[in-house]
Amino acid sequence: MISRQASPQAADRIRFMTERLLIRLHVDGRLEWLALDAQNRALSAANAGAPPAPALERAQRVVVLVPSEDVLLLQASGLPGTRAQALKALPFALEDRLAGSVEDLHFAAPDTRNGRLDGERIDVAVVARASLRGWLEHLAQQGVRADALYSECQVLPDASIVLDGERALWRDGADSAGACPASELPAWIGVLDAAAANPVSRTTHDLRDDHGDALAFFATQLRTEPAVNLLQGEFAPAHRQAPARRLWRTAAALAAAALLLLFVYYGADCWRLSRQSAQLDAQSRAILHEAFPGMDKVAGDPRQLMDSAMRGLAGGGGDSGLMRLLAKIAPILSSTTRTTLAGMEYHNATLELALRAPDVQTLDLMRERLAGLPGLRVEVTAANSGADGVDGRLRIAGATP
Repeated sequence: MISRQASPQAADRIRFMTERLLIRLHVDGRLEWLALDAQNRALSAANAGAPPAPALERAQRVVVLVPSEDVLLLQASGLPGTRAQALKALPFALEDRLAGSVEDLHFAAPDTRNGRLDGERIDVAVVARASLRGWLEHLAQQGVRADALYSECQVLPDASIVLDGERALWRDGADSAGACPASELPAWIGVLDAAAANPVSRTTHDLRDDHGDALAFFATQLRTEPAVNLLQGEFAPAHRQAPARRLWRTAAALAAAALLLLFVYYGADCWRLSRQSAQLDAQSRAILHEAFPGMDKVAGDPRQLMDSAMRGLAGGGGDSGLMRLLAKIAPILSSTTRTTLAGMEYHNATLELALRAPDVQTLDLMRERLAGLPGLRVEVTAANSGADGVDGRLRIAGATP
């Protein structure tokens, strides 16, 4: 396996094309990395050490491979309930297959679309919490914050063996994989074949020669990432969500500002409507005072007071009621076309009519006819001659008992 620093040409390609960074954490703590484009093509050979800060900043996703010796791949039967409920029950469902206390282990399962783990079989990855926490702290010291962590065996194809230096990796299936010294591989394969009902035919990938690039080999297997990411639950990455949280905070601030403006607008509108209402109330009281001076001291809504006063006039008894008075004089007013009613005012049981007549004699004739009605006193209070005739006013009051 060859590890070298990226060339200037490769650095330029990484600068503009990086889609994903693949980092391998070796058993001894060494790091090597490789930049991949959107088509999963390597942009350079494997580079020794941690990726430089510019490469990390430009990467849209950072994937880290960790030693398979510390990660156990299993399968479990599906569990009922929500995914959160199933994850709580998962350690106890696998407890008899594990060494040590389940409280010290971290269990990772697929992030299913339906939010449940109730399939026939589910893939599970188990790692000691202390090991996982140590990897993350070591990566953080190198400036690396991973989006996904997988064991090396998780990215191997089924029925395959990888010889990498003095180590050997093997995988027969979702729950049959491991790592061992290369010298012990034959013994392990013998144990696996003896336990299997139908021994599998495995493909061996020997990466031990000078031209082997193990990280590039792993990259070719990562076109589709494994379903089980070790970084979940309390170890789920939070840094990629920071921009989204900032956007949500901005959106919340804008929403709060909009709500505040809405309250201010409605407050101003209520104040404006309150002023209009007060003005209308003052106008209503002015009209009530003009029409019914005696109602000034009566508390209540001006409109209701006006309605009450009008009902009193309409049905107040005797000949002083406005409606009764109008009923008396209406036949006489409508019996001729020589006089025209221009207006009327009613105050204190007295009705004043504004009439237009061709001459004073016609106006006086109308007075005489109205005065002839029982119980009425009629007098001319004004008679002004003009080019179009005479504008006169008649005052009509009930007869004094």
